[in-house]
Amino acid sequence: MSFRDFDWALLSMVLLLCALSVFEIYSATLHTKYVGFHTKQLFWIGGGVVAMFLFSKIDYHRLLDWSPWAYAVSLLALVAVKLVGHSALGAKRWIKIGPMHFQPSEWVKLILILLVARYFANLGGRSLTWKDIFKAFALVGLPMIMVLVQPDLGTALTYTPILVAGLFLGGINLKQALILVTCGSALIVGVWSSGKILKPYQKARLTSFINPDNDPKGTGYQLKQSLIAVGSGGVWGQGSAKGSQTQGAFLPIPHADFIFAAWGEEHGFFGAIFVLLLYFFILMRLIQNAQTAADLPGSLIIMGVVAVLTFQIAVNVGMVIGFMPVTGIPLPLMSYGGSSVLFTFLALGVAMNVRMRRFVN
Repeated sequence: MSFRDFDWALLSMVLLLCALSVFEIYSATLHTKYVGFHTKQLFWIGGGVVAMFLFSKIDYHRLLDWSPWAYAVSLLALVAVKLVGHSALGAKRWIKIGPMHFQPSEWVKLILILLVARYFANLGGRSLTWKDIFKAFALVGLPMIMVLVQPDLGTALTYTPILVAGLFLGGINLKQALILVTCGSALIVGVWSSGKILKPYQKARLTSFINPDNDPKGTGYQLKQSLIAVGSGGVWGQGSAKGSQTQGAFLPIPHADFIFAAWGEEHGFFGAIFVLLLYFFILMRLIQNAQTAADLPGSLIIMGVVAVLTFQIAVNVGMVIGFMPVTGIPLPLMSYGGSSVLFTFLALGVAMNVRMRRFVN
C-alpha cells in the first residue's frame, strides 16, 4: 500500500496536539523534580510515530488473525505483573525492563479492540443471542478483572467502551440493552457494598468529586486544586510557566493526570476550547474513516479506537472540572506517559491501516 492514502490531515492534528503536550509538560515541570520530562515525552512521541507508520503497513486482516494469540500473551503479561511487577504509588502495574517501565494493561486495550472487532465481524451481522453477548463479556471481563485487582481502576474502566461499542455496532437490540443496563446497575451496587473489590481509597476517590469540601486536605485535595487552577486561568490564562497553582506545586502531577488543569490555568478558556476542538476534529476524522472502511471488521476497529479515546477524553476532562471522579485516566496524547502515548499511536496506526485499504477488494 502507498502512503499516498495515508491520512495526513489526521496526523497533522495529532502532532499539533503532541506539540502542545510537550510544551505544557515543560511548563508544568519547570520547577519540580520532574523537570526534563518533556524530553522523555518527545522520545515516546517519536517512537509512537515510527510504530504508527509500521502498523499502518501491516494488513489489518492479518492483525485480526493474530489477535487471539496476542490476547493469550497479554493475559500472561498481566499474570507476570502480579508475580514480578514493579510497585509504585500503591499499585503493582508495571514490569521493569532495564531503565524502562512497561505497563501491559495499556497494550491490552489495543488487543481488545482487535479481538472484539474480530469477534463481532465473525458473527456475520446476525442478531446477537445471549450466548454471543456473554462470550463478549467474558473476553473483555477477564483482563478487566485482572487489571482491577492490581489495583488500577482507571485503566480497567477504559476496557468498557470497547465492549459497549462492539455490542452496539454488533447488533444488540433494545430489550437486551435494557436488561444489561439493569443487571449492570445491580452489579455496581453489589460491588460497592461488598467491600472486597474496591479499596477504601478508591471509594473515597470515586465519591469525593460530589463534595470535595468534605475532606479538602485528603480525598478532595486534588479536585479542589484542579478547580482553583482552571478557574484562575480566566479567559486568556496566566501565561506559560506562570500558573500560580501549577508553578506553586499545589496542583498534583500537573504533567500527567491533571495536565488539562495546568493547561487551562496557563492558557485560559480559549486555550482549553482550542484543545477540545482539536480532539473533536480528530474523532470526527476517525469516524469518517470508519464510514469509508472497506468492510465491517475495519469499521469495528476504528470505532473501537474512537470509543476508547472518547471515553478517556470525557473522563479526564470531566475529572479536572469536577464532573467525574478522580480515576487516574490519562488525557490521550497530552498526559505524560510512555505506555499511554505508544498505545494511542499504535491504535491510530491500525486506524490508518484500515483507511489505506478502503479501496482494496
